[in-house]
Amino acid sequence: MKKVWILTILSISLTACSFSSSGNEQQSKEDVPASSQKESEQNAADKENQSSSSEETEEAPAEEEKDTASEKTEKDKVLEDGTVEVGEPESVQVVVNKTRKLPGDYVPEDLTVPNVPFYFTEDHPKKQMREEAARALEELFAAAEQDGIDLVAASGYRSYDRQKRIYERNVEVYGKEETDTFSAQPGTSEHQTGLAMDVTSAQVAFKLEQSFGETTEGEWLADHAHEYGFIIRYREGAKEITGYMYEPWHLRYVGKEISTDVHEQAVTLEEFFGLYPSDE
Repeated sequence: MKKVWILTILSISLTACSFSSSGNEQQSKEDVPASSQKESEQNAADKENQSSSSEETEEAPAEEEKDTASEKTEKDKVLEDGTVEVGEPESVQVVVNKTRKLPGDYVPEDLTVPNVPFYFTEDHPKKQMREEAARALEELFAAAEQDGIDLVAASGYRSYDRQKRIYERNVEVYGKEETDTFSAQPGTSEHQTGLAMDVTSAQVAFKLEQSFGETTEGEWLADHAHEYGFIIRYREGAKEITGYMYEPWHLRYVGKEISTDVHEQAVTLEEFFGLYPSDE
């Protein structure tokens, strides 16, 4: 009987143990960069100035979200030219770049105008973002204001057709080779997702240029944007991966868990999801 009690106690102890066990390249060209482009706007300057991925996180939810995003690529479709048409353009985790395109007819269903200051007053589709991203942007701007940071929104949603016009105009002016370093071809712009917003400040005269990254506002964004679900999409020194030059003004909404992981790992979205343009 004594042996039985000893064995029972050991069994309970083992069971208990088993239960105790995250440079200033050339200045802008209207919403130009990846995100943007150069387009004439009937306002002040008759054009918007240049607009336009450590360690494994310990949190299971973020890891699960990343796995889910990777699985979504199974719905992607390889086109005749070798590029990929994304299968779930409505996902907040969608990866869009030079080789991963949105359907030409894709238009987000929940576009809305975030309640934040813009550098222009007229109504324009580029004020819009998807509902979730717009609400997150409002939180980001409110937090920035509390810290004495004055941000101004410049360019959000951009349709396929508008992107096409901007890209073609840039090619006419700058040539295709140069244009491809800052302006996205139609279907490959993050602005079409409704999840991106270019931001600026008075310190750079409301332009979209790389010097913005050295301003108080630019530095604040680099340190805090991830807390509200955004990442600086086109990181400095990552042109070979993202396909575009450094854009400290281009915010992309991906959700707080992923934005935090991307920020802490200091990687691009392509690196985070393992979707390199050269691999497509």
